Amino acid sequence: MKMIRAFIRPEKEQEVVLALEGAGFPSLTKLPVFGRGKQKGLQVGPVHYDELPKTLIMTVIDDADVDRVIQVIQDKARSGFIGDGKIFVSPVDNAYTIRTGEVGL
Repeated sequence: MKMIRAFIRPEKEQEVVLALEGAGFPSLTKLPVFGRGKQKGLQVGPVHYDELPKTLIMTVIDDADVDRVIQVIQDKARSGFIGDGKIFVSPVDNAYTIRTGEVGL
């Protein structure tokens, strides 16, 4: 299993979530977050914005689905401008359902 964490533009959230659901990946968690990437914020004239709003989308999927999920996120989240976001993939050792005690996805 892998956990995918995607930091995307807030205005792309709905499009990405609907595309993941349409591709068969309805389970996810999304959070509003603030941060900065390599560009270290945004300079607009004399004003510098140190932290920018993003949406964090997290999902845990089977190893075989990683490339497909990443492709869906990239296709729907890309605007072509700096600050489109970043995707991180991490291994997940196990998952436990609290109510039933079931192990695995």
